[in-house]
Amino acid sequence: MTSHKTIDSPVGDLTLVLTGDGVLCGLYMRNQRHLPSADRFGESSTVGFDQVESQLAEYFAGVRTQFDLDLDPAGTDFQRKVWLLLREIPYGETISYAQLSDRYGDPLAIRAVASANGKNPIGIIVPCHRVIGSDGSLTGYAGGLERKRFLLDLENPIPAEATLF
Repeated sequence: MTSHKTIDSPVGDLTLVLTGDGVLCGLYMRNQRHLPSADRFGESSTVGFDQVESQLAEYFAGVRTQFDLDLDPAGTDFQRKVWLLLREIPYGETISYAQLSDRYGDPLAIRAVASANGKNPIGIIVPCHRVIGSDGSLTGYAGGLERKRFLLDLENPIPAEATLF
């Protein structure tokens, strides 16, 4: 049995979903691709979300670079392995889908790795936004490219003294 709570964030409403044991199993953005039907989120609740909310607030304030939460994403063994690899990408850094596929151990699995990345049920905390195209482009993000750009900019802001010409 799951429970959920919707919170406001700089990237819009986020729906947090906890297992019956109080472990985070979902973090969804409004209108994201691969969004489960709302009935899978369980009952609306305010109980048990404090730690997740606090860490997200710290992240959006730029003071948290790593999350320390128990997670229980539902997926295939393959997907879960890819999602574990995503958690190893350091804050403020990006890798390509090809590099993620290499880290998985199968350089030819780029499409499957990209698909697993896109179906990540715990966005932001499992940082699928840190995966980009081999040419550096912001390709594919279930939450939308504007949100991906926002998250990457949050993690790696341009210094005030930098010039753009």
